[in-house]
Amino acid sequence: MLDTTNTDPTQDPKLDDPEISRDDDALVHHTEPKDLRDRIALRVVKTMRIFADRFFAKRYGHRAVVLETVAAVPGMVGGMLQHLKAIRRIRDDQGWIRELLDEAENERMHLMTFIKIAEPSKMERLLILLGQGVFFNLYFLLYLFAPRVAHRVVAYLEEEAVISYTQYLEELDAGRVENVPAPELAIEYWKLEPDARLRDVILVVRADEAGHRDRNHEMADELAA
Repeated sequence: MLDTTNTDPTQDPKLDDPEISRDDDALVHHTEPKDLRDRIALRVVKTMRIFADRFFAKRYGHRAVVLETVAAVPGMVGGMLQHLKAIRRIRDDQGWIRELLDEAENERMHLMTFIKIAEPSKMERLLILLGQGVFFNLYFLLYLFAPRVAHRVVAYLEEEAVISYTQYLEELDAGRVENVPAPELAIEYWKLEPDARLRDVILVVRADEAGHRDRNHEMADELAA
């Protein structure tokens, strides 16, 4: 969803284009690894996916609560380290700092939205605490020493997020998940219709994740150039 010229999520053209925001084929896309580092990044993400699938199964609302807690970390870490790098080298950051911080804020809003939809259990709250603590430190070190790999990891994480939200939509459309009213904060943040439902929320969140996916792949490619 992010763009160097416009980082406001509510102004993303993806959200206004029904061919993009509602067409699964336009959003579910995989970027093939280009080298060993990319393959390692993909393998790490696929391993994380295995644990998520086993723990949450088809409880997609609860999966979103926990995973969005982790997803909000990379943008904040990347923005902070890019900020320090720009100061250290006395150079312009090319808009990366604001873009990464906006990504972190966008992911935080995903979390705040799904907390309203799926109340996390005590076990899930503990998992959030542990997962965030471990992931923050690991990602900080990864970004510090291998920022290209860090962005590729995030991009592949977002690929999996798009798949998960697509599966969430399938469960909802099949009637196995109730299409509850959208939380008020989601309606305000994404400027949805007043009578918006859960399906509308999933669509815009999925479009966000697709944008983060594409932009992080672009950042990784720029760092590799």
